[in-house]
Amino acid sequence: MKLTDAYLRALNPSDKPNHPDGEGLLLMRQPSGVLAWRYRYRFAGKAKMLSMGNYPEVSLKAARAKREEFKKLLASGIDPSLDRQEKKIRQGEASENSFQAVAIRWHENWKANKSPNHVRQVYRRMEKDLFPHIGSRPINEISIQLLLMVIKKIDARGAHDIAKRAYETAGQVFRYGVAYGLCETNPVAQVKPADFLKPVTQENYKRVDAKELPQLLRDIDQYGITQKGDEITRLGMQLMAYVFVRTSELIGARWSEIDLKAKEWRIPPERMKMKDPHIVLISDQVEAIFKRLKEITGGREFVFPSSKHPKKTMSNNTLLSALKRMGYAGKMTGHGFRGLASTILHEQGYPHEHIEIQLAHSERNKVSASYNHAKYLDQRRAMLQDWANYLDAIKAGADVIPIKAKAS
Repeated sequence: MKLTDAYLRALNPSDKPNHPDGEGLLLMRQPSGVLAWRYRYRFAGKAKMLSMGNYPEVSLKAARAKREEFKKLLASGIDPSLDRQEKKIRQGEASENSFQAVAIRWHENWKANKSPNHVRQVYRRMEKDLFPHIGSRPINEISIQLLLMVIKKIDARGAHDIAKRAYETAGQVFRYGVAYGLCETNPVAQVKPADFLKPVTQENYKRVDAKELPQLLRDIDQYGITQKGDEITRLGMQLMAYVFVRTSELIGARWSEIDLKAKEWRIPPERMKMKDPHIVLISDQVEAIFKRLKEITGGREFVFPSSKHPKKTMSNNTLLSALKRMGYAGKMTGHGFRGLASTILHEQGYPHEHIEIQLAHSERNKVSASYNHAKYLDQRRAMLQDWANYLDAIKAGADVIPIKAKAS
């Protein structure tokens, strides 16, 4: 007699242990009381049995469907038990050769002569931007179209530099895979970033590499002491590093915008590129700089007045000229501080929307289209304090450790 759902629901522990459904399918009560599906069959003259899961997790309908699969295999001359074993082996091989598994092996091999900070950043980039999308896929099955789709998603959030770096890292993983016979080709070798990523204004790229940032910060601290310069310019460059506002927003700062008690610098919309108000949360380090500037220029309208015309601000070229005198001509601009902060904070795992709002970014994608200058204030305050502490640590020559991402 064929089993029915009503019959199965009414089963009691005292009932008979075996309940056949026909054609090799039966439900067996184990000594533990669990009801287990089994499929009995013969192959090459030998009696065999396969487990098919437990009832009710595997329903009667599902058990019958599995039985039909096994019957088809037998009709084709295939032993269902051996077929299951082969599938498990293939699944295990696919897992071992997934992009994530190969990437981890590459990373272990690659990191030998790299700095600990660089090693952490590269792994974090893969963990954040590559693994969630292609990590579980067998590396030999990842097409260039799929990879480009992933990289374009990174670029679409405004993280242009990270998109390029993630693409380069993927290329290194594929090269490792080719070298060890884990994949046949390196799809990254077929397409250059310039072929699919929109060019960004070159001005954005005039910045030192992250590994050069500690020395730049030390050079800034010495500006006006070992080089010809003044204290206001030095303090301005320090502020640029800590708060990464645009140069025009910095030099146009008015004392009326700054509330040291609330630790907020509120820039009105008419002074912002996108004509939206902006809030800069003041870290302890920035507060100390503003207090020193207050002693110097507190009696005037502007925080950074012109040395020749006190009722005007310092020139746009003042900070750029200072960087040139320090030996960074063509290597660093005021905008470069923004790019460095964006790249490092993204790599450290801070939420993209927190960084974008703090940058008052001009690109309005899906995330930042509904711009709200007062959003995530607590998280942004914590992020800026963490950033200031990070800069102080690398400037002092400390071994760089990941920023503690409180702004989550």
